[in-house]
Amino acid sequence: MAISLTESQHFETIIIGAGMAGLAAGIRLALAGKEVLILERHNASGGLNSFYSIEGRKYDVGLHALTNYVPKGTKGSPLNKLLRQLRIPYDALDLCQQHGSRIAFPDRQIRFDNDFALLESEIERSFPDQMDGFRALTTEIRELDAFDLGAAPSSARAAVQQHIKDPLLEDMLFCPVMYYGSAEEHDMDYLQFAIMFRSLFFEGFARPFDGVRVIIRLLQDKYRSLGGQRKMKCGVQCIHTEGSRATAVTLDNGTTLTADSILSTAGAVETTRLCEDQKADAQAENVGQLGYAETITVLDRQPADFGWDDTIIFFNTRDRFSYSRVDADLIDPTSGVICFPNNYDYGDRQLDEGFLRITAMANHDRWCALGEDDYRQEKEHWYGELQKVALNILPAGKLPLDAHRVAKDMFTPRTVRKFTGHLNGAIYGAPGKSRAGRTHLDNVYLAGTDQGFLGIVGAMLSGISMANLHVLQGS
Repeated sequence: MAISLTESQHFETIIIGAGMAGLAAGIRLALAGKEVLILERHNASGGLNSFYSIEGRKYDVGLHALTNYVPKGTKGSPLNKLLRQLRIPYDALDLCQQHGSRIAFPDRQIRFDNDFALLESEIERSFPDQMDGFRALTTEIRELDAFDLGAAPSSARAAVQQHIKDPLLEDMLFCPVMYYGSAEEHDMDYLQFAIMFRSLFFEGFARPFDGVRVIIRLLQDKYRSLGGQRKMKCGVQCIHTEGSRATAVTLDNGTTLTADSILSTAGAVETTRLCEDQKADAQAENVGQLGYAETITVLDRQPADFGWDDTIIFFNTRDRFSYSRVDADLIDPTSGVICFPNNYDYGDRQLDEGFLRITAMANHDRWCALGEDDYRQEKEHWYGELQKVALNILPAGKLPLDAHRVAKDMFTPRTVRKFTGHLNGAIYGAPGKSRAGRTHLDNVYLAGTDQGFLGIVGAMLSGISMANLHVLQGS
């Protein structure tokens, strides 16, 4: 339902961004009877996890898998906790478990699924001398208070190296965790590593049959049913301040609204730069540097028909895995993620077409410097290069894939910046997170990517947690 905003209209809380964190925060506040408004610059909800249509065909972006999967009723799990907080029934997500995934390096493969015992057995097979250390590491991760909002950052590499002495196993454990949740080059915060390790390996992967739009629709419908207000194509141009507090926001169309508190999912640096009391280049040292590109190929048959049964493959083709900014070219094809959305346990259902998605790190500045003709040509070139890499990793990988392709698309860091506003197109935002969600202003708070809980479940938990901590407990 479209709403009209008038000059000086007041809300208890304004939420910037209609992504997973913003929608979840809006629901939580609306459940508590707060008058809340969500503002979104674009015409679609979901933020980093959304979808788009080309010629009637829907493409998911962001969602390879919903991590943190656990069966219905599992006590103490992030997934069931957030569903209780949002009062959304578990079955409404229509979650289907992965078939199985793997980490693929030149000389070693490690398989895993939603049963942690498989990962343990694979490591015992491939790295028998590291099992005592691996068990000690996983025990430590299970017992760690990874959601301690006041904890100081510490090196995940250093913590893991206390237990894992083989650099290859270390790299293989970091590859999926970093690709699914690190804004930092080479290393990451240990608590963030622990959160991601749990979500990938202790819990697992699942997917709604109809993809990310199932989750977006659930959140939108719940928020709307509670009387929450949402304005699309309505970005925030400026946050006005007085002393240590925000007083109002001015929208892209010039309208000014007042609010008691503001919850921003725009990112730490991006939010700071919206504030009128800050310089245009504030927090330059904390701008995210890691961009990604992804190709999406639509096939006229199921991936399993080619012998491709994996759900997700995290790959690296070098001797050592390097997770860092791409400087020398537009894309670094030597590591990345291969995803087959078809390869989940859908029961007697199956997607009508086959999908192959390949993600790799990319250079934002180089992509944005291209003219339109060169941009299209480079997308075509790198689409082909990433297919070659994938086909060298996949079983029977020399098949004539072109003969079975019915459609394709590709997004780059330039696309990400356009539709999310993230500086440098950095999907995981700033390397320096604000775990407590605080900013330099007393009534402006962060949720989502730069608060530090990543993934779809993490983003929703972030929105809920920050709404509870800063708005509801403080009211």
